[in-house]
Amino acid sequence: MYRIRRSAGAGFAAVLGLHALPAAAASAAAPAARISPGDTAWVLVCTALVLLMTIPGLALFYAGMVRKKNVLATMMQSFAICALVSVVWMLAGYSFAFTNGYALIGGTSRLFLNGLGTGWNRPFVLGAGSAAPVVTTIPESVFVMFQMAFAVITPAVVTGAFVDRMKFSALMVFMTLWSLAVYAPIAHWVWAPTGWLNRMGVADFAGGTVVEINAGVAGLVCALVLGRRVGYGQENLAPWNLSYAVTGAALLWVGWLGFNSGGALGANGRAGMAVLATQLAAAGATLSWSAAEWVLRGKPSVLGAISGAVAGLVAITPAAGFVLPGPALAIGIIAGVVCFYAATELKPRLGYDDSLDAFGVHGVGGMLGMLLTGVFAYGPLSATAADPGGAAGGAHLLGVQAIAVAATLGWSVVGTFLALKATGALVGLRVTREEEREGLDIALHGEQVS
Repeated sequence: MYRIRRSAGAGFAAVLGLHALPAAAASAAAPAARISPGDTAWVLVCTALVLLMTIPGLALFYAGMVRKKNVLATMMQSFAICALVSVVWMLAGYSFAFTNGYALIGGTSRLFLNGLGTGWNRPFVLGAGSAAPVVTTIPESVFVMFQMAFAVITPAVVTGAFVDRMKFSALMVFMTLWSLAVYAPIAHWVWAPTGWLNRMGVADFAGGTVVEINAGVAGLVCALVLGRRVGYGQENLAPWNLSYAVTGAALLWVGWLGFNSGGALGANGRAGMAVLATQLAAAGATLSWSAAEWVLRGKPSVLGAISGAVAGLVAITPAAGFVLPGPALAIGIIAGVVCFYAATELKPRLGYDDSLDAFGVHGVGGMLGMLLTGVFAYGPLSATAADPGGAAGGAHLLGVQAIAVAATLGWSVVGTFLALKATGALVGLRVTREEEREGLDIALHGEQVS
């Protein structure tokens, strides 16, 4: 096994059960390395779990919270994004995110997954040829697929902010542009050895920036640009079938265990700690959201409980491989209360129509999780011989985390806005008022739930 390394960027593959070697040493050592069947099998299982989170997990979760006339259209968004982004990832997204390239974006050496056949049965070296390559014990095809699952679910989360009102053609154009111009660069900053946040030492185990803050902020921008739903604040927009939403949330909870622990890129102690931390944070947030709702509104709702679980899962995402069980539970409890406030008090006060609280849960929860990682990170979990202190919570790490949060916010806001404007110029963004009244199932897809 390779020793754990905390790179100048303690990101996804740079710290997770791997050992980064100097460039010259890496080229000499790589041929001696072998693919680990156990690590490969574990990452493949985690990949399947992450895909399960999108289809059917997120599809059911979101569909259960819209009105009956928009159930199929909402499910179609997650399903279509899964297919679309898989192809976009193969064509260019992976290359832009994970080849060496520059500090802001990767290069073009893996466009169309060119060159993947070379060394297809040898361990993948992330950042080969860079100053800090990372040798893994899995083939590159598995790494590509695992990261593809993340690239798929992130834009699918964004749709929760604008369900009921975006054209399907606009969805397809916008998500293509957004995946390439917003998601891929941030993934490169944080998880590629040549990314600027990675080199700075950001601690983001599984996507507090790349997935959660990015998706939540993008969702907020979409909600503001598209405007409120017809009847918002005047008509009953209550969920049609909460049993769908509960089923979807349950699938998300189980899938998230792979989402977070798969970042270890192996079946190792770091993965085990990430699973435990994820479970405790989800449990803590479920209880704290429900308790807050019980105290303030008289009853703990089912919708509140599942929203709390997702809030805890979001907040622990960056911290899962950096914190011990006690801090993980604390992160979940804090996230449940803070996200409850963001979704039930902050949103009505500011008046934006984030339909399914993509920003209130994912954006706010992601920012909270990133900052709390800077407070609670336990150094020995990422310590190495070269860096015996590991990524330890304190003023320095908290500062790096804050920079990562601010950078992700800025890029996501600007990139999302420009992608929306380009999409609007090409195909338009919003369905007509009449189509929205009729329901997107019939208006966009010619089908409906009976």
